[in-house]
Amino acid sequence: MSQLQLSLLDRAIIVGYLVVTVAIGFWISKRASKSIQTYFLGGNSIPWYMLGLSNASGMFDISGTMWMVYLLFVYGAKSIWIPWLWPVFNQVFMMAFLSIWLRRSGVMTGAEWIRFRFGDNRGAQLAHLVVVVFALVNVIGFLAYGFIGIGKSAATFLPWDYTANQYGLIITAITTLYVVKGGMFSVVFTEVLQFVIMTIACVWVGVIAMQRVAPETLAAVTPAGWQDLFFSARLNLDWSGLLPAANAKIASDGWELFAMFVGLMFFKGVLQSVAGPAPNYDMQRVLSARSPREAAYMSGIVNVVLLVPRYMLVTGLTVLALAFFMDQLRAEGAEVDFEVILPLAMREFMPSGLLGLLVAALLAAFMSTYAATVNAAPAYVVNDIYKRYLRPDAPQRTYVAMSYTVSIVVVLIGTVIGLYVKSLNDIVQWIVTALYGGYTAANLLKWIWWRFNSYGYFWGMASGMLAAGVVPQAAKSLAVAGRIEPIAEIYLFPLIFLISLVGCVAGSLLTPADDLEVLKRFYLKVRPWGFWGPVHDAVVAEHPQVQPNRNCGRDMLNCLVGMAWQTALTAVGVFLVLQDYRKLAVSLGVVAAGSAFLKFNWLDRIEDYPADLPQSEMASGDVGAAEANPT
Repeated sequence: MSQLQLSLLDRAIIVGYLVVTVAIGFWISKRASKSIQTYFLGGNSIPWYMLGLSNASGMFDISGTMWMVYLLFVYGAKSIWIPWLWPVFNQVFMMAFLSIWLRRSGVMTGAEWIRFRFGDNRGAQLAHLVVVVFALVNVIGFLAYGFIGIGKSAATFLPWDYTANQYGLIITAITTLYVVKGGMFSVVFTEVLQFVIMTIACVWVGVIAMQRVAPETLAAVTPAGWQDLFFSARLNLDWSGLLPAANAKIASDGWELFAMFVGLMFFKGVLQSVAGPAPNYDMQRVLSARSPREAAYMSGIVNVVLLVPRYMLVTGLTVLALAFFMDQLRAEGAEVDFEVILPLAMREFMPSGLLGLLVAALLAAFMSTYAATVNAAPAYVVNDIYKRYLRPDAPQRTYVAMSYTVSIVVVLIGTVIGLYVKSLNDIVQWIVTALYGGYTAANLLKWIWWRFNSYGYFWGMASGMLAAGVVPQAAKSLAVAGRIEPIAEIYLFPLIFLISLVGCVAGSLLTPADDLEVLKRFYLKVRPWGFWGPVHDAVVAEHPQVQPNRNCGRDMLNCLVGMAWQTALTAVGVFLVLQDYRKLAVSLGVVAAGSAFLKFNWLDRIEDYPADLPQSEMASGDVGAAEANPT
């Protein structure tokens, strides 16, 4: 595939974007390096809407966009459900209640949150260690994932004569430079700029596709049912007369039993969503918010600003590829690489100026996700290992300097792994099913069961991570030996989850309960719903005014409505570009109804802290906390 031919204007836009991005990092580096808290959390001074735009930009990654273009091309409108693999609707659960619970802790990292939940005994130290290990494995996995995506794309859409790996190295080096210098301030400010660029480019691409491709043309090059959102037991998309390689791709993905696949994604996704965010950039955004209320606002706005423009881009590029490149794709036979459809469409259809803007936007998409991920890693190593165990009284500048070093090291490790992984889909499947399968049980129980202790957390996470490494490889080995049929990794989730759950329960029940004083402080401040009876009784003995959280039903209803609302927002971007105005109208109706419901049942009921919480338990510096709790 030949490279893009970029005009002087396009090249100037790309170079200008890179220069401005790096300049921002250096410009605010002095502010970011004042202390470890300003470096990792922006001093809890960044407004929620800036964090929300930053978080949306961080989720708008180039690797994920390439993956979604392939999904929409092959699976049609039914691909709207497939990102439940992550699961995308975890942002709805974050918005509804989890961001509030998490931010009430007032900590800096996920590992520090473990001490807040379990205390500082031997078991808590083990739990703390295992979550640091998980965070680093997770971060390195995402860095490898990002490296693969940017290398594949840049080798096609940038004009200079470098290989995919060489482009990956160059762009990751530039991104690492501004993140290391600027920390969270750099990440947020550059990502807001990146989001503006990406949104303009996304809408523009969608409009071009609507102008160039009529609905009748699209219907002629797609199989029956391609534009249908809903499904029966089986996928029932037959590409035989159009593009046989697409049928082979569906078979290799293992998702033909589509109803079972979606049901399992829902089951897995709800469990993972209630477990809360993995210790990565998403958690760092929540902990960076000025107050629990603003953390919830931040998680909510991500859905509003991200989904429609992103899916206009995804759908626009897919429609252009379907209408104009089917002959070229058929000529490639079984060797079609569906993950390069995105740069293929860009190369042929973007006019001068827009092409440069879109390339800058895709670079921004990569850099924003990569930047946020890189920023998350040193928080765990520096704050949770170096500061805690090695040099607790070191100067703040020493911690910041250590953060520079750790950032560079994890980038190098992720890059090396990325050099050896061939497919985006392979690493996506492993992260979202196997690795998160090992994370789910322990992090679900930590919210809802008082008797779940630090040893249970350690053994649950350790057994889950071990299962995430062993079970998929064992299944592949058995399939290669012909003893079982090849199996998609999502179908292994229940087994990995069960192994981790056994470790959680056994580890908890075979060891003493955690310190009651630690549990009382956690429960009093965070106030989760669940099985907290003995702890609640102990708290009430000291604070008779304290009430339990009775909002589980309301929170779950908001999550269900929010999932329908979020899915409809996604569908709006797709059906708008497909010019299917009947389905677009239905989607807009669901968005409007869901918005009205959430306004009255979620937005109007948010509170920073429980009204009966003693003032002394609030996190210092929370905006609005004193007003919300005048007592």
